[in-house]
Amino acid sequence: MTRVPDQRPPLAAAPARGTTGEETAENDLRALFGLSTAVFASTAGPAHMVESANAAFFAAMGGGRARTGVPLGQLTPGLAAQGFVELLDKVFRTGERYTGRDTRFLLGSGADTREVFFDFTYEPRFDAGGNVMGVRLIGIETTQVKHAQQLTAEHRALLEQIARQAPLDQVLEGMARIIEDLAPDEVLVSVLLADADGRHLRHGAAPSLPGFYNQAIDGIAAGDGVGSCGTAAHRREPVIVTDIATDPFWDDFRDLADRAGVAACWSTPILARDGSLLGTFAMYHRTPRSPQESDLALARVFADTAALAIERHRAEQARLAAEAREKAARDDLAFLLEASTTLSADLDYAQTLQRLAGSCAPALAPLCTIDVVGAGRVRRIATTGPTREEEELLASHIPVYDAADDAVARVLASGVSEIARRTPTGPGPWQDLKVTGYLCVPLLDRGAAFGAMTLLTTGEQTFDGHAVALAEELARRAASAALNARQYTERVTLARDLQAGLLLPEVPDLPGAEIATYYHPSGEGLDIGGDFYDVFELGDGAWAFLLGDVCGRGATAATTTALVRHTARAVAPLLPGPDAVVRAVNRALLDRPDSHGNGFVTLVYGHLTPTADGLDIALVRAGHTLPVLIDTQRTVRPVESDGSLLGITADPDLPVHRVHLRPTESLLLYTDGITEARAPGGEQFGEERLARALTNAPHHTTGPEILDVLVHAVRAFTGAQHMDDDQAALVLTATRAIDAAGVSQ
Repeated sequence: MTRVPDQRPPLAAAPARGTTGEETAENDLRALFGLSTAVFASTAGPAHMVESANAAFFAAMGGGRARTGVPLGQLTPGLAAQGFVELLDKVFRTGERYTGRDTRFLLGSGADTREVFFDFTYEPRFDAGGNVMGVRLIGIETTQVKHAQQLTAEHRALLEQIARQAPLDQVLEGMARIIEDLAPDEVLVSVLLADADGRHLRHGAAPSLPGFYNQAIDGIAAGDGVGSCGTAAHRREPVIVTDIATDPFWDDFRDLADRAGVAACWSTPILARDGSLLGTFAMYHRTPRSPQESDLALARVFADTAALAIERHRAEQARLAAEAREKAARDDLAFLLEASTTLSADLDYAQTLQRLAGSCAPALAPLCTIDVVGAGRVRRIATTGPTREEEELLASHIPVYDAADDAVARVLASGVSEIARRTPTGPGPWQDLKVTGYLCVPLLDRGAAFGAMTLLTTGEQTFDGHAVALAEELARRAASAALNARQYTERVTLARDLQAGLLLPEVPDLPGAEIATYYHPSGEGLDIGGDFYDVFELGDGAWAFLLGDVCGRGATAATTTALVRHTARAVAPLLPGPDAVVRAVNRALLDRPDSHGNGFVTLVYGHLTPTADGLDIALVRAGHTLPVLIDTQRTVRPVESDGSLLGITADPDLPVHRVHLRPTESLLLYTDGITEARAPGGEQFGEERLARALTNAPHHTTGPEILDVLVHAVRAFTGAQHMDDDQAALVLTATRAIDAAGVSQ
């Protein structure tokens, strides 16, 4: 029978309507294993003349017509050579019954030879006198049972392979060979695997079909009329083509089939448990042929087995793919975390971008360049390569900012990544470096590109979507780190400029006096404006000095510090005494804008005048720590002087206190950052420790020595403890007497 498009498969090819899966499987086993066939024959005489036999005997012994009166050896000549007749002779001679189990015989000749198995019983026939007159044969054919046992064993082995996660191609090829070996007639098995979308079929296994045939049908579409397999895949039901030469399903493949020597093809779809297509299972024959029920049952059994193997394989592949994706995600995250840590390790703008290049090569590409733009020009800030020579080649090429044929220039202009599987356009050492592709990613600041990271490949490597995404994420993090570093650098520069404006650039030389200063901020950046000091000339041989502390820190404190210093410098030459100057400072603090802060200020401000026997000092203490006098006997005592905080009230109490320093005597001014410095346990350094440190010092006759003793004592007390406040100190020391002309003696 030839299948044509408007026909349906025979009823045996698919389960009957309403049939359960278990019933279908049972029917398939019955069709495969068959029913046992009983044969009977009665022979007479030593020639074993066939007197009578049932039809099954004649069918089993050769399929010829039923003939009696013919010796058995003549009826089935092939059996004589296999010992069959000898057993009859033995029973006839001895009169003893003989039973044989699973006796193997080959029936037929040439291409029609087939293997059969029987359980035979040979019983002697006796005449009235007790003499053997013949032999009675009773047999049960066990061929199908034998084949069923072999098939079951092989099927079990296949299932064990599937359970062990054996490679799919090995399982499918083993299954094909089992069927080809156990089938009673020559059959060539093919398994095609469906793509994930079920639209095409790919070669799975076909050990006995020619290679050119397998190659030709690899990738055929699942569609109506596309051979047996394409049609079965499309219809999701078996398609039986008994004669390829005349079947319209094979119009496009008839010549191919003729070359391969196949004339019939029965194809069964391999379906998953959810009904989706997994592939097809096909049985080819050399001659036109219609399937028996056992053939269709065999196809269904092994199609189900193939489905199990394919589903297990797909599940395993999905698991491996998921693990690979998870590992890739972990690797990407680890790479980004490590790179981020590296990028943020230094708050230096250029160093951050150099670290970016180091993070990219060789992890993302063997060669990397980092370019930044400024003032209409591009500057190559970093290069990385396998060798120093390659790095120097990259460094020698600087992109032109407005060049249309340069990839870096285009990315800087567009702010969009550019990728190509070729050398970059425009001039460059691409041939010398053997560049085969590039990926240029912008470094963005609020959507505008301030730089570009270029990755260059030199071999078969290409940039896929994953690599592009990873590079862009790294560039995003690097841009953020670089901008933070640049901002930090700018803030540090600003802080240094502010500090230069708030503190003395150098200590001035005063006749008859020595000045020593100490300043240490508690933090970096803008945390420098809380404490301040200054010394400046008033004229007529007099000088002004001040040391103070602003409530708060940072930029606001710095502006207040500047206000105090600059106000004092501006008004001091115009006002009669230190109290007038301090009141002017207080007025300036009260009049400052709200944006400049409103915190109070503590201050010691004074005027000093060299005299013939030392220094005359008039000072005002406005809420500040008490000045300390160190006399010629190295006795340390505070200078008691009252005074109100500045920036609080319009009329502060600011009495003037006068001190005279004889030669070698010193006046120490300091901020509370020194006395409030804390040990690890939280205890403060305090005024008593300050006095004790200065009193117990073996030798301190100069201002620098006094500061050295004090700083060492504070550091020894605090250890590695971080300071919470700025520290500043100013020491005024009388040196030699001054004559009437103002000259040191």
